Amino acid sequence: MPQPNPFKPVVLCLSGHDPSGGAGLQADIEALMAQGCHAAPAVTALTVQNTVDVTDFRVLDRDWVLAQANAVLGDMPVSAVKLGMLGSVEMVDTVIELMQANPALPLVCDPVLRAGGGGSLGKEDVGFALRERLLPLALIATPNLPEARILAELPEGSADECAAKLLPYCQNLLITGGHGDEADIHNRLYCKDGSQHDFTCARLPGSYHGSGCTLASALSGRLALGEELVSAVRSALDYTWRTLRDAEQPGHGQYVPRRLPLDFCS
Repeated sequence: MPQPNPFKPVVLCLSGHDPSGGAGLQADIEALMAQGCHAAPAVTALTVQNTVDVTDFRVLDRDWVLAQANAVLGDMPVSAVKLGMLGSVEMVDTVIELMQANPALPLVCDPVLRAGGGGSLGKEDVGFALRERLLPLALIATPNLPEARILAELPEGSADECAAKLLPYCQNLLITGGHGDEADIHNRLYCKDGSQHDFTCARLPGSYHGSGCTLASALSGRLALGEELVSAVRSALDYTWRTLRDAEQPGHGQYVPRRLPLDFCS
């Protein structure tokens, strides 16, 4: 009988299901496989979306989500937790309960509030609950600039202005760029000790579905492998850029990152 592999870290992923396969838990699974990790996906919400937009979503019952997560935690040596779409304040509270019971696990929080096409993936009060109660439990949060503005309640705020508002709530904050029209994309890591680290990459043409999920999952995988935070952020950003460079357009809307190489199973 095959023996369990003690060298393949397990990452518990709590997020929504995207039927187009571009974002959500499928993105988590593929990105973590590419890092050499095992993804354990627990569904928090079901969505009606594709590469064009999201039209509806349903948040699952909290007991179902806790049961999924605890089934994994009781069976596997989880090395990290990655959060994506939660969708409601009740689900935020559910994750808080879970993390308070497992405080040693590093938590990567991707504060998914809107889909790539612009549709809402959370009720209006979710951002406030994330900022006030969940971000303090996270090792790092990875909002893009529009999400950071929602969390910071600064509709026109710069990355630095949003970080100044959010850092009292979290240990580390990675705000990703790419939503303007500059030639290069600037991503900045803000650390609780006051240090900042800038990561710049060339802008790629097109619009992408699932890039934020890809980044946060890759980062959680690098951390689960034991990589130091700044190095893990750099590795995850580099990987994500490559998935966007090689992205495909399976539908009529945004491009989907190619998170696994074509010869992955050969």
